[in-house]
Amino acid sequence: MPLRLPRFFLLAAAVLFAGCATVAPPAATPQPLESPAAPEATPLQPETARPLKVIAVGDMMLDGTARPVLQENGYDYPFAEVRRFFDGAHIVIGNLEGPLTTRGTPEQDKTYVFRSPPDKVGQALRNAGFTVVSLANNHTLDFGAEGLAETIEALDAVGIAHVGAGPSLKDARKPVFVEAAGTRIALLAYSLTLPEHFYAEVNKPGTAFGHEAHVRADVAAARNQADVVLVSFHWGQEGKTTLREYQTRLGHVAIDAGAAAVFGHHPHILQGIEHYKDGVILYSLGNFTFGSYSKDARVSAVAELIFDGQRVATLRLYPINVNNLEVEFQPKPLTGANAARVVEELRTLSAELKTEIVNDADTALLRLPAVTARTEMPAMAQ
Repeated sequence: MPLRLPRFFLLAAAVLFAGCATVAPPAATPQPLESPAAPEATPLQPETARPLKVIAVGDMMLDGTARPVLQENGYDYPFAEVRRFFDGAHIVIGNLEGPLTTRGTPEQDKTYVFRSPPDKVGQALRNAGFTVVSLANNHTLDFGAEGLAETIEALDAVGIAHVGAGPSLKDARKPVFVEAAGTRIALLAYSLTLPEHFYAEVNKPGTAFGHEAHVRADVAAARNQADVVLVSFHWGQEGKTTLREYQTRLGHVAIDAGAAAVFGHHPHILQGIEHYKDGVILYSLGNFTFGSYSKDARVSAVAELIFDGQRVATLRLYPINVNNLEVEFQPKPLTGANAARVVEELRTLSAELKTEIVNDADTALLRLPAVTARTEMPAMAQ
């Protein structure tokens, strides 16, 4: 679709969005950059002596062509073979694509709209072990503001934190703070995908648009109130391993502002990993459990981040099979030669980003240096 010109000077749209049919600038002038005061942190796991362990996965959509399979087998079914990767994790985060709702009116200008039963899917996500989900994506408002409101209600009812969308721009940009492993963690999420009118405004529900100035200000403010900041982006081009220029730029902006890790999704396939300064950027984690028979989305990975204090010490990715023609909406771990091929793909893509990934027992492993510039960052504000 033709790209309209920006309506505010802070967004360098000519560079950020040129030629990108899946990304658009927000409809409204960006609001003041001050981030809201931090809410009380939610204790997700009892404090222990173990280092902080974070699990991140890609896109989750429990509707579409998966609907009859899930109605027959139940909504715990998609997670049965992969929930073991979540064992011992303090935080498990994924991108929830599509509202959990029975309310609202379907979006009229989209080819695909999704929704899932709020009570069943909310409980299934909780049973699987999810603690936080991003709502900043191009399907969250498939059933309008009512659908978004019920999604939030359903997640709140089962104690799953959510980030990246809300009843106003202020709410959509608001970080989630949690306490785990003796660490205060802040999570932020942004969308850079169409449709444009899904973006939140001052008094309009929607998703947080990944405006560069907002990302920089929000991450810096969150870092002043937390030990660790994690950022999620819905970005890039579906089915492509090549990065958009703005992905690299915004990923670097987030790390420069104080984030320890960035998680990306939307392409539905894996993209490369970058070790940038003292942080890591996973440009796309691909699909996790997604209700479609995609010819491109065949393999993916579950990311495990182990922290040393306020920084990532090791990043490990466990290859999984997400080809629904084979696994029928129930992702399965890959082993042996099949896993090695995924690791090699990640190694090749990451080498282009000057990041060395190694095959460690059929998993993709990145070990970060023990001491880098990030250790000089100011301590969390008291």
